[in-house]
Amino acid sequence: MATARDIQLRIRSIQNIAKVTGALEAVAAVKVHHAQQQALSSRPYIETAQHLMRSIVSPHLVSTFDLLKPRSEVNRIAVLLITSDRGLAGAYNVRIVNMALDFEQEQSAPVHYYIVGRKGQSIMARRKADVAVAFGDIPSRPSVDYAHGIARVIESAYTDRHCDIVYLLYTRFVNLIEQEPVIKQLLPVIPEQNSDSPTIPTIPYSYEPDEEAVLEELVPHYVENVIFQALLEAVASEHAARMTAMHSATNNANDLVDELTLSYNKARQLAITSEMLDIVGGSEALSQSNHDQMLEGSEN
Repeated sequence: MATARDIQLRIRSIQNIAKVTGALEAVAAVKVHHAQQQALSSRPYIETAQHLMRSIVSPHLVSTFDLLKPRSEVNRIAVLLITSDRGLAGAYNVRIVNMALDFEQEQSAPVHYYIVGRKGQSIMARRKADVAVAFGDIPSRPSVDYAHGIARVIESAYTDRHCDIVYLLYTRFVNLIEQEPVIKQLLPVIPEQNSDSPTIPTIPYSYEPDEEAVLEELVPHYVENVIFQALLEAVASEHAARMTAMHSATNNANDLVDELTLSYNKARQLAITSEMLDIVGGSEALSQSNHDQMLEGSEN
């Protein structure tokens, strides 16, 4: 059984852990506020870009641009997987990686990965997955330039026939409690309708100089911004998951401290009771000894 001193040392250790997790929760709360604002404010832009892509893309143009044209056969699949650089975010990284591995199991063609985030890289290395490219550290506030570099690598892999289709896996920010893993096709480009936004009516546009020239500039820009939006969503989701995980860890630590404090008080009371019994027993033994000596003296 642990002594009172052992329990006291453990209480101090857990209290120190609670201070660390509480500080991490506070930092994550500040970061998620900024990341949430950035992710939500950029959603209307990507929705407008999707609407424009749906308006301009036609069967004739699909056959003209390689980034729009589906391959007749899919012999190799690429997955752009967005994770985080740091842990202590609960099941954030495990959920998205497990989704990627489940997706790979369902495919008939081989799958290789383009991974953003050190955590995803380390997990996939342990799973012995086929990792083609591991991108550098994610900026605390992702920039368009960072997304631009990723987009050029992915586009080159597709146009050079290293893959026949590209999927994007990331975690979409819903709210501070819920973050949703998402998988969607990135290349060839299929403009999607966001179910959360109202349907925008199709309007005929006139393009200058022509549709082909506009689309030649628009498609790479669209791919880049889809990746950029995914990075913003992933960063906001990471901070929200970390804040929730650290809040739970702090509460659990405080609960454990309360339980250990009760155990400490019981152990301390037991020790005091044991000492009192020893004192009483010693006192009684001394009294009995004095009584025996007095009886001996009276007999003599």
